[in-house]
Amino acid sequence: MTSVALPSAGLDSELWDRAHDRLVADLQDLIRLPTVNPPGDEIVAARYLEAALDEVGIPSIVIEPVLGRGSIVARLHGDCTGGGPLLLLSHLDVVPAPPERWTHDPFGAEIADGYVYGRGAIDMKGMVAMELGVLRMLAEQARAAGRDPASDPIPGLRRDILFASTADEEAGGRAGAVWIAEHNPEWLTADGALNEAGGVSVELAGRRFYPIQVAEKGFLIYRFLVHGTAGHASMPRDDNAAVLAARIVAQLADPGPGRVTPVMDRFFAAVRTHAPSLDRPLAAVIDTLDADPARQRAALAAACEPMFARTLSALLRDTISPDVIHAGYKYNVIPDEATVEVDVRQLPGSTEPEIREMLRRRIGDELWSAMDVELVVTGEPVESPADSELYRILESTLHDHDRDGIPVPVMAPFATDAKSTMLRLGVPTYGFSPLRLDPAERFLERFHGVDERVSLDALRFGLPVLYDAVRRFCD
Repeated sequence: MTSVALPSAGLDSELWDRAHDRLVADLQDLIRLPTVNPPGDEIVAARYLEAALDEVGIPSIVIEPVLGRGSIVARLHGDCTGGGPLLLLSHLDVVPAPPERWTHDPFGAEIADGYVYGRGAIDMKGMVAMELGVLRMLAEQARAAGRDPASDPIPGLRRDILFASTADEEAGGRAGAVWIAEHNPEWLTADGALNEAGGVSVELAGRRFYPIQVAEKGFLIYRFLVHGTAGHASMPRDDNAAVLAARIVAQLADPGPGRVTPVMDRFFAAVRTHAPSLDRPLAAVIDTLDADPARQRAALAAACEPMFARTLSALLRDTISPDVIHAGYKYNVIPDEATVEVDVRQLPGSTEPEIREMLRRRIGDELWSAMDVELVVTGEPVESPADSELYRILESTLHDHDRDGIPVPVMAPFATDAKSTMLRLGVPTYGFSPLRLDPAERFLERFHGVDERVSLDALRFGLPVLYDAVRRFCD
Protein backbone atom coordinates (compact mmCIF):
# COMPACT_ATOMS: atom_id res chain seq x y z
CA MET A 1 0.00 0.00 0.00
CA THR A 2 1.36 3.39 -1.00
CA SER A 3 1.08 6.04 1.68
CA VAL A 4 0.84 9.79 1.26
CA ALA A 5 0.54 12.52 3.86
CA LEU A 6 -2.53 12.33 6.06
CA PRO A 7 -4.78 15.37 5.57
CA SER A 8 -5.73 15.21 9.25
CA ALA A 9 -2.09 15.78 10.23
CA GLY A 10 -2.36 19.35 8.97
CA LEU A 11 -4.99 20.23 11.57
CA ASP A 12 -4.02 21.07 15.16
CA SER A 13 -4.81 18.82 18.11
CA GLU A 14 -7.12 21.34 19.75
CA LEU A 15 -9.35 21.28 16.67
CA TRP A 16 -9.54 17.49 16.86
CA ASP A 17 -10.36 17.67 20.57
CA ARG A 18 -13.27 20.01 19.84
CA ALA A 19 -14.42 17.87 16.94
CA HIS A 20 -14.37 14.76 19.14
CA ASP A 21 -16.36 16.48 21.88
CA ARG A 22 -18.98 17.60 19.35
CA LEU A 23 -19.14 14.10 17.88
CA VAL A 24 -19.85 12.60 21.30
CA ALA A 25 -22.47 15.25 22.05
CA ASP A 26 -24.15 14.63 18.68
CA LEU A 27 -24.18 10.89 19.30
CA GLN A 28 -25.72 11.36 22.73
CA ASP A 29 -28.39 13.68 21.31
CA LEU A 30 -29.21 11.23 18.52
CA ILE A 31 -29.46 8.24 20.90
CA ARG A 32 -31.88 10.23 23.07
CA LEU A 33 -34.20 10.49 20.06
CA PRO A 34 -35.89 7.04 20.18
CA THR A 35 -36.27 6.34 16.46
CA VAL A 36 -37.33 2.74 17.02
CA ASN A 37 -38.53 0.93 13.90
CA PRO A 38 -41.40 0.17 14.03
CA PRO A 39 -42.87 2.79 14.02
CA GLY A 40 -39.70 4.75 13.21
CA ASP A 41 -40.32 8.47 13.83
CA GLU A 42 -36.98 9.16 12.15
CA ILE A 43 -38.22 12.65 11.33
CA VAL A 44 -37.01 13.90 14.74
CA ALA A 45 -33.45 12.79 13.98
CA ALA A 46 -33.63 14.18 10.44
CA ARG A 47 -34.70 17.55 11.86
CA TYR A 48 -31.83 17.42 14.37
CA LEU A 49 -29.34 16.93 11.53
CA GLU A 50 -31.02 19.65 9.49
CA ALA A 51 -30.44 22.12 12.32
CA ALA A 52 -26.85 20.95 12.88
CA LEU A 53 -25.99 21.36 9.19
CA ASP A 54 -27.74 24.73 9.05
CA GLU A 55 -25.50 25.96 11.89
CA VAL A 56 -22.43 25.58 9.68
CA GLY A 57 -24.11 26.84 6.51
CA ILE A 58 -24.86 23.54 4.77
CA PRO A 59 -28.33 23.47 3.20
CA SER A 60 -30.20 20.18 3.35
CA ILE A 61 -33.46 18.58 2.27
CA VAL A 62 -35.65 16.57 4.61
CA ILE A 63 -37.84 13.97 2.92
CA GLU A 64 -40.93 12.51 4.61
CA PRO A 65 -42.66 10.17 2.11
CA VAL A 66 -44.57 8.56 4.98
CA LEU A 67 -45.69 10.61 7.98
CA GLY A 68 -42.93 10.50 10.58
CA ARG A 69 -40.49 8.55 8.38
CA GLY A 70 -37.91 11.26 7.73
CA SER A 71 -34.63 11.12 5.81
CA ILE A 72 -32.18 13.92 5.09
CA VAL A 73 -29.83 14.63 2.18
CA ALA A 74 -27.21 17.33 1.64
CA ARG A 75 -24.36 18.20 -0.73
CA LEU A 76 -20.97 19.85 -0.35
CA HIS A 77 -19.43 21.12 -3.54
CA GLY A 78 -16.04 20.39 -5.03
CA ASP A 79 -14.70 21.94 -8.22
CA CYS A 80 -15.87 18.85 -10.20
CA THR A 81 -12.43 18.21 -11.73
CA GLY A 82 -11.88 14.91 -9.90
CA GLY A 83 -14.86 12.84 -11.01
CA GLY A 84 -18.26 11.99 -9.59
CA PRO A 85 -19.33 12.49 -5.97
CA LEU A 86 -18.61 10.45 -2.86
CA LEU A 87 -21.73 9.45 -0.91
CA LEU A 88 -21.69 9.30 2.90
CA LEU A 89 -24.58 6.98 3.70
CA SER A 90 -26.19 6.15 7.04
CA HIS A 91 -29.55 5.35 8.61
CA LEU A 92 -31.51 6.93 11.45
CA ASP A 93 -33.76 4.10 12.66
CA VAL A 94 -32.89 1.60 15.37
CA VAL A 95 -34.30 -1.72 16.55
CA PRO A 96 -36.29 -2.04 19.80
CA ALA A 97 -34.44 -2.15 23.13
CA PRO A 98 -36.39 -3.64 26.08
CA PRO A 99 -35.01 -1.51 28.95
CA GLU A 100 -35.42 -4.14 31.67
CA ARG A 101 -32.55 -6.15 30.19
CA TRP A 102 -30.08 -3.24 29.99
CA THR A 103 -27.69 -2.00 32.66
CA HIS A 104 -28.13 1.56 31.32
CA ASP A 105 -31.15 3.34 29.88
CA PRO A 106 -31.07 2.35 26.17
CA PHE A 107 -32.13 5.89 25.23
CA GLY A 108 -30.25 7.75 27.94
CA ALA A 109 -26.88 7.93 26.13
CA GLU A 110 -25.02 7.60 29.43
CA ILE A 111 -21.23 7.64 29.47
CA ALA A 112 -19.76 5.00 31.77
CA ASP A 113 -16.27 3.48 31.93
CA GLY A 114 -15.28 5.20 28.71
CA TYR A 115 -18.28 4.03 26.67
CA VAL A 116 -21.39 5.73 25.32
CA TYR A 117 -24.32 3.37 25.98
CA GLY A 118 -27.52 3.35 24.00
CA ARG A 119 -29.50 1.86 21.17
CA GLY A 120 -27.89 3.01 17.96
CA ALA A 121 -24.43 3.64 19.44
CA ILE A 122 -22.97 1.38 16.75
CA ASP A 123 -25.99 0.62 14.55
CA MET A 124 -25.62 3.24 13.37
CA LYS A 125 -25.88 6.64 15.00
CA GLY A 126 -22.17 6.58 15.81
CA MET A 127 -21.45 6.67 12.06
CA VAL A 128 -24.12 9.36 11.55
CA ALA A 129 -22.29 11.50 14.12
CA MET A 130 -18.90 10.83 12.48
CA GLU A 131 -20.22 11.75 9.04
CA LEU A 132 -21.77 14.91 10.49
CA GLY A 133 -18.42 15.69 12.10
CA VAL A 134 -16.59 15.44 8.76
CA LEU A 135 -19.16 17.69 7.05
CA ARG A 136 -18.87 20.24 9.86
CA MET A 137 -15.09 20.37 9.58
CA LEU A 138 -15.17 20.83 5.80
CA ALA A 139 -17.79 23.56 6.04
CA GLU A 140 -15.81 25.39 8.71
CA GLN A 141 -12.69 25.20 6.55
CA ALA A 142 -14.66 26.76 3.69
CA ARG A 143 -15.89 29.60 5.87
CA ALA A 144 -12.38 30.20 7.23
CA ALA A 145 -11.23 30.60 3.61
CA GLY A 146 -13.98 33.13 2.94
CA ARG A 147 -16.18 30.73 1.01
CA ASP A 148 -19.86 29.90 1.39
CA PRO A 149 -20.27 26.15 1.96
CA ALA A 150 -23.80 26.39 0.62
CA SER A 151 -22.61 27.20 -2.88
CA ASP A 152 -18.83 27.51 -3.18
CA PRO A 153 -16.38 24.64 -3.63
CA ILE A 154 -14.78 23.46 -0.40
CA PRO A 155 -11.04 24.25 -0.49
CA GLY A 156 -9.18 21.32 -2.01
CA LEU A 157 -12.23 19.25 -2.96
CA ARG A 158 -12.28 18.03 -6.56
CA ARG A 159 -15.43 15.96 -6.07
CA ASP A 160 -18.79 16.76 -4.51
CA ILE A 161 -19.71 15.03 -1.26
CA LEU A 162 -23.26 13.74 -0.89
CA PHE A 163 -24.75 13.02 2.53
CA ALA A 164 -27.82 10.84 3.01
CA SER A 165 -29.11 9.63 6.37
CA THR A 166 -32.22 7.58 5.83
CA ALA A 167 -35.27 6.10 7.47
CA ASP A 168 -36.43 2.49 7.60
CA GLU A 169 -33.16 0.63 6.96
CA GLU A 170 -34.00 -1.84 9.72
CA ALA A 171 -37.15 -2.88 7.83
CA GLY A 172 -35.98 -2.88 4.22
CA GLY A 173 -35.75 0.83 3.44
CA ARG A 174 -39.05 1.28 1.58
CA ALA A 175 -39.64 4.57 3.39
CA GLY A 176 -36.00 5.59 3.15
CA ALA A 177 -33.19 4.67 0.75
CA VAL A 178 -35.47 2.67 -1.56
CA TRP A 179 -37.86 5.62 -1.88
CA ILE A 180 -35.00 8.04 -2.58
CA ALA A 181 -33.45 5.72 -5.19
CA GLU A 182 -36.80 5.44 -6.96
CA HIS A 183 -37.87 9.10 -6.81
CA ASN A 184 -34.66 11.18 -6.52
CA PRO A 185 -31.77 8.91 -7.57
CA GLU A 186 -29.48 11.92 -8.11
CA TRP A 187 -29.30 12.33 -4.32
CA LEU A 188 -27.56 8.95 -4.04
CA THR A 189 -25.76 8.57 -7.38
CA ALA A 190 -22.00 8.70 -6.86
CA ASP A 191 -18.68 7.16 -7.88
CA GLY A 192 -18.57 5.42 -4.50
CA ALA A 193 -20.28 5.30 -1.12
CA LEU A 194 -19.24 4.75 2.48
CA ASN A 195 -21.75 2.91 4.65
CA GLU A 196 -21.95 0.99 7.93
CA ALA A 197 -20.28 -2.15 9.27
CA GLY A 198 -16.67 -2.09 8.18
CA GLY A 199 -13.26 -0.75 9.11
CA VAL A 200 -13.72 -1.93 12.70
CA SER A 201 -10.74 -3.69 14.26
CA VAL A 202 -10.82 -7.42 15.02
CA GLU A 203 -8.11 -9.27 16.97
CA LEU A 204 -7.23 -12.70 15.55
CA ALA A 205 -4.25 -14.74 16.72
CA GLY A 206 -2.59 -11.66 18.17
CA ARG A 207 -2.93 -9.61 14.96
CA ARG A 208 -5.24 -6.66 14.41
CA PHE A 209 -7.33 -6.83 11.25
CA TYR A 210 -9.68 -4.23 9.80
CA PRO A 211 -12.32 -5.98 7.67
CA ILE A 212 -13.71 -3.60 5.04
CA GLN A 213 -17.14 -4.66 3.87
CA VAL A 214 -17.21 -5.13 0.09
CA ALA A 215 -20.18 -7.50 -0.09
CA GLU A 216 -23.28 -8.51 1.80
CA LYS A 217 -25.56 -11.51 1.72
CA GLY A 218 -29.04 -11.39 0.30
CA PHE A 219 -32.21 -12.21 2.22
CA LEU A 220 -35.25 -14.34 1.47
CA ILE A 221 -38.05 -14.26 4.02
CA TYR A 222 -40.48 -17.17 3.72
CA ARG A 223 -43.80 -17.81 5.41
CA PHE A 224 -44.91 -21.44 5.71
CA LEU A 225 -48.63 -22.02 6.27
CA VAL A 226 -48.82 -25.51 7.73
CA HIS A 227 -52.08 -27.46 7.39
CA GLY A 228 -53.28 -30.02 9.93
CA THR A 229 -56.59 -31.28 11.26
CA ALA A 230 -58.50 -29.73 14.15
CA GLY A 231 -59.78 -31.87 17.00
CA HIS A 232 -60.15 -32.30 20.74
CA ALA A 233 -56.83 -32.14 22.55
CA SER A 234 -57.82 -35.14 24.68
CA MET A 235 -57.29 -37.31 21.59
CA PRO A 236 -53.89 -36.33 20.13
CA ARG A 237 -53.28 -36.84 16.43
CA ASP A 238 -50.22 -36.93 14.19
CA ASP A 239 -51.44 -34.14 11.92
CA ASN A 240 -51.59 -31.55 14.72
CA ALA A 241 -50.41 -28.43 12.86
CA ALA A 242 -48.26 -27.37 15.83
CA VAL A 243 -46.49 -30.74 15.80
CA LEU A 244 -45.94 -30.54 12.06
CA ALA A 245 -44.52 -27.04 12.46
CA ALA A 246 -42.16 -28.29 15.17
CA ARG A 247 -40.94 -31.07 12.87
CA ILE A 248 -40.32 -28.54 10.10
CA VAL A 249 -38.29 -26.31 12.41
CA ALA A 250 -36.26 -29.31 13.61
CA GLN A 251 -35.38 -30.20 10.02
CA LEU A 252 -33.99 -26.69 9.49
CA ALA A 253 -31.93 -26.54 12.68
CA ASP A 254 -28.61 -27.90 11.39
CA PRO A 255 -26.36 -25.44 9.52
CA GLY A 256 -26.20 -27.44 6.30
CA PRO A 257 -23.32 -27.53 3.79
CA GLY A 258 -21.21 -24.49 2.99
CA ARG A 259 -19.02 -23.01 0.29
CA VAL A 260 -16.30 -20.38 0.03
CA THR A 261 -17.18 -17.36 -2.09
CA PRO A 262 -14.43 -15.32 -3.83
CA VAL A 263 -14.68 -12.53 -1.23
CA MET A 264 -14.27 -14.94 1.67
CA ASP A 265 -11.48 -16.79 -0.14
CA ARG A 266 -9.57 -13.50 -0.32
CA PHE A 267 -10.35 -12.84 3.36
CA PHE A 268 -9.03 -16.29 4.34
CA ALA A 269 -5.89 -15.80 2.26
CA ALA A 270 -5.09 -12.50 4.00
CA VAL A 271 -5.73 -13.85 7.49
CA ARG A 272 -3.64 -16.99 6.87
CA THR A 273 -0.79 -14.88 5.48
CA HIS A 274 -0.65 -12.46 8.40
CA ALA A 275 -1.62 -14.92 11.16
CA PRO A 276 0.12 -18.19 10.20
CA SER A 277 -1.05 -19.93 13.36
CA LEU A 278 -4.58 -19.86 11.90
CA ASP A 279 -3.58 -21.60 8.67
CA ARG A 280 -4.39 -25.15 9.74
CA PRO A 281 -7.52 -24.30 11.79
CA LEU A 282 -9.01 -22.33 8.90
CA ALA A 283 -8.09 -25.05 6.44
CA ALA A 284 -9.94 -27.51 8.69
CA VAL A 285 -13.01 -25.25 8.67
CA ILE A 286 -13.04 -25.27 4.87
CA ASP A 287 -12.45 -29.04 4.73
CA THR A 288 -15.50 -29.72 6.92
CA LEU A 289 -17.99 -27.53 5.04
CA ASP A 290 -19.73 -30.62 3.70
CA ALA A 291 -19.25 -32.70 6.84
CA ASP A 292 -21.76 -33.46 9.58
CA PRO A 293 -22.70 -30.51 11.81
CA ALA A 294 -20.75 -31.78 14.82
CA ARG A 295 -17.49 -31.84 12.83
CA GLN A 296 -18.20 -28.36 11.46
CA ARG A 297 -18.79 -26.97 14.94
CA ALA A 298 -15.61 -28.61 16.23
CA ALA A 299 -13.53 -27.14 13.41
CA LEU A 300 -14.97 -23.67 13.99
CA ALA A 301 -14.38 -23.92 17.75
CA ALA A 302 -10.73 -24.82 17.12
CA ALA A 303 -10.27 -21.90 14.72
CA CYS A 304 -11.76 -19.06 16.74
CA GLU A 305 -13.84 -18.05 19.74
CA PRO A 306 -17.64 -18.47 19.69
CA MET A 307 -18.49 -14.90 18.61
CA PHE A 308 -16.30 -15.17 15.50
CA ALA A 309 -17.25 -18.80 14.92
CA ARG A 310 -20.94 -17.87 14.56
CA THR A 311 -20.06 -15.07 12.13
CA LEU A 312 -17.72 -17.26 10.11
CA SER A 313 -20.28 -20.04 9.89
CA ALA A 314 -22.84 -17.56 8.57
CA LEU A 315 -20.44 -16.27 5.90
CA LEU A 316 -19.76 -19.75 4.54
CA ARG A 317 -23.29 -20.91 3.78
CA ASP A 318 -26.83 -19.97 2.92
CA THR A 319 -28.21 -19.70 6.46
CA ILE A 320 -31.71 -20.68 7.59
CA SER A 321 -33.21 -19.26 10.77
CA PRO A 322 -36.81 -20.13 11.78
CA ASP A 323 -37.74 -17.10 13.87
CA VAL A 324 -41.54 -16.87 14.22
CA ILE A 325 -43.95 -19.73 15.01
CA HIS A 326 -47.69 -19.33 15.55
CA ALA A 327 -50.19 -22.13 16.22
CA GLY A 328 -53.44 -22.66 18.07
CA TYR A 329 -55.94 -20.50 19.88
CA LYS A 330 -56.99 -22.60 22.91
CA TYR A 331 -55.19 -25.17 25.02
CA ASN A 332 -57.71 -27.95 24.45
CA VAL A 333 -58.15 -27.53 20.69
CA ILE A 334 -55.73 -29.22 18.30
CA PRO A 335 -54.75 -26.51 15.78
CA ASP A 336 -55.43 -27.11 12.12
CA GLU A 337 -53.08 -24.33 11.00
CA ALA A 338 -49.64 -23.10 12.02
CA THR A 339 -47.36 -20.42 10.62
CA VAL A 340 -43.58 -20.60 10.50
CA GLU A 341 -41.59 -17.58 9.30
CA VAL A 342 -38.06 -18.33 8.14
CA ASP A 343 -35.18 -15.92 7.50
CA VAL A 344 -32.77 -17.18 4.82
CA ARG A 345 -29.57 -15.26 4.10
CA GLN A 346 -28.15 -16.19 0.71
CA LEU A 347 -24.56 -16.08 -0.48
CA PRO A 348 -23.66 -14.36 -3.75
CA GLY A 349 -24.27 -16.92 -6.48
CA SER A 350 -27.27 -18.58 -4.83
CA THR A 351 -30.66 -18.08 -6.50
CA GLU A 352 -34.15 -18.13 -5.02
CA PRO A 353 -35.19 -21.32 -6.91
CA GLU A 354 -32.06 -23.05 -5.59
CA ILE A 355 -32.83 -21.91 -2.04
CA ARG A 356 -36.45 -23.09 -2.31
CA GLU A 357 -35.29 -26.49 -3.54
CA MET A 358 -32.78 -26.70 -0.66
CA LEU A 359 -35.61 -26.00 1.80
CA ARG A 360 -37.76 -28.69 0.20
CA ARG A 361 -34.97 -31.26 0.50
CA ARG A 362 -34.22 -30.31 4.11
CA ILE A 363 -37.86 -30.42 5.15
CA GLY A 364 -38.77 -33.53 3.16
CA ASP A 365 -41.59 -34.15 0.70
CA GLU A 366 -44.09 -35.36 3.30
CA LEU A 367 -43.94 -32.17 5.36
CA TRP A 368 -43.47 -29.96 2.30
CA SER A 369 -46.77 -31.22 0.88
CA ALA A 370 -48.53 -30.27 4.14
CA MET A 371 -47.82 -26.55 3.77
CA ASP A 372 -48.08 -23.54 1.47
CA VAL A 373 -44.89 -21.54 0.87
CA GLU A 374 -44.96 -17.76 0.45
CA LEU A 375 -41.94 -15.60 -0.33
CA VAL A 376 -42.67 -12.48 1.73
CA VAL A 377 -39.74 -10.20 0.93
CA THR A 378 -36.40 -10.53 -0.78
CA GLY A 379 -33.15 -8.63 -1.32
CA GLU A 380 -30.34 -9.82 -3.55
CA PRO A 381 -26.70 -10.18 -2.48
CA VAL A 382 -24.44 -7.28 -3.46
CA GLU A 383 -20.71 -6.99 -4.06
CA SER A 384 -18.40 -4.05 -4.80
CA PRO A 385 -14.90 -4.36 -6.30
CA ALA A 386 -12.04 -4.82 -3.86
CA ASP A 387 -9.54 -3.29 -6.29
CA SER A 388 -11.15 0.11 -6.91
CA GLU A 389 -9.52 3.46 -6.23
CA LEU A 390 -11.85 4.03 -3.27
CA TYR A 391 -11.16 0.62 -1.74
CA ARG A 392 -7.39 1.16 -2.03
CA ILE A 393 -7.78 4.54 -0.31
CA LEU A 394 -9.70 2.93 2.55
CA GLU A 395 -6.94 0.32 2.91
CA SER A 396 -4.09 2.82 2.89
CA THR A 397 -5.86 5.23 5.25
CA LEU A 398 -6.45 2.55 7.87
CA HIS A 399 -2.85 1.38 7.53
CA ASP A 400 -1.51 4.91 7.89
CA HIS A 401 -3.48 5.43 11.11
CA ASP A 402 -2.55 2.01 12.51
CA ARG A 403 0.72 0.66 11.17
CA ASP A 404 0.13 -2.71 12.81
CA GLY A 405 -3.38 -2.97 11.38
CA ILE A 406 -4.18 -5.21 8.41
CA PRO A 407 -7.11 -4.16 6.19
CA VAL A 408 -8.92 -7.10 4.53
CA PRO A 409 -12.05 -7.36 2.36
CA VAL A 410 -15.03 -9.14 3.89
CA MET A 411 -18.70 -9.91 3.39
CA ALA A 412 -21.43 -8.95 5.87
CA PRO A 413 -23.97 -11.59 6.89
CA PHE A 414 -26.75 -9.00 7.12
CA ALA A 415 -28.35 -6.45 4.77
CA THR A 416 -27.85 -2.68 4.59
CA ASP A 417 -28.97 0.22 2.43
CA ALA A 418 -26.27 -0.88 -0.03
CA LYS A 419 -29.14 -2.91 -1.53
CA SER A 420 -30.47 0.43 -2.82
CA THR A 421 -27.21 2.09 -3.85
CA MET A 422 -25.67 -1.00 -5.49
CA LEU A 423 -28.61 -2.86 -7.00
CA ARG A 424 -30.69 0.12 -8.07
CA LEU A 425 -28.03 2.70 -8.90
CA GLY A 426 -24.80 0.76 -9.43
CA VAL A 427 -22.87 2.76 -6.82
CA PRO A 428 -19.92 0.78 -5.37
CA THR A 429 -20.67 0.79 -1.64
CA TYR A 430 -18.24 -0.10 1.14
CA GLY A 431 -18.84 -0.74 4.80
CA PHE A 432 -16.45 1.72 6.45
CA SER A 433 -17.29 3.08 9.89
CA PRO A 434 -13.73 3.02 11.26
CA LEU A 435 -13.22 2.16 14.92
CA ARG A 436 -10.21 0.75 16.77
CA LEU A 437 -11.54 -1.40 19.59
CA ASP A 438 -10.27 -2.86 22.80
CA PRO A 439 -9.55 -6.53 21.90
CA ALA A 440 -11.88 -7.64 24.70
CA GLU A 441 -14.86 -5.69 23.36
CA ARG A 442 -17.72 -7.93 22.09
CA PHE A 443 -18.51 -5.65 19.18
CA LEU A 444 -20.41 -8.11 16.97
CA GLU A 445 -22.66 -9.01 19.89
CA ARG A 446 -23.62 -5.35 20.37
CA PHE A 447 -25.52 -5.20 17.06
CA HIS A 448 -29.20 -5.43 18.02
CA GLY A 449 -28.02 -6.69 21.41
CA VAL A 450 -28.31 -5.68 25.05
CA ASP A 451 -26.07 -2.83 26.29
CA GLU A 452 -25.12 -1.61 22.83
CA ARG A 453 -22.20 0.77 23.28
CA VAL A 454 -19.20 2.38 21.61
CA SER A 455 -16.02 3.55 23.29
CA LEU A 456 -14.89 7.17 23.35
CA ASP A 457 -11.40 6.06 22.28
CA ALA A 458 -12.83 4.22 19.26
CA LEU A 459 -14.69 7.35 18.18
CA ARG A 460 -11.56 9.46 18.68
CA PHE A 461 -9.70 7.06 16.37
CA GLY A 462 -12.48 6.88 13.80
CA LEU A 463 -13.21 10.54 13.08
CA PRO A 464 -9.81 11.46 11.58
CA VAL A 465 -9.70 8.14 9.68
CA LEU A 466 -13.05 8.91 8.05
CA TYR A 467 -11.97 12.52 7.41
CA ASP A 468 -8.77 11.35 5.72
CA ALA A 469 -10.54 8.75 3.59
CA VAL A 470 -13.02 11.37 2.39
CA ARG A 471 -10.29 13.94 1.72
CA ARG A 472 -8.04 11.49 -0.13
CA PHE A 473 -10.83 10.35 -2.45
CA CYS A 474 -12.27 13.81 -3.05
CA ASP A 475 -9.16 16.03 -3.09
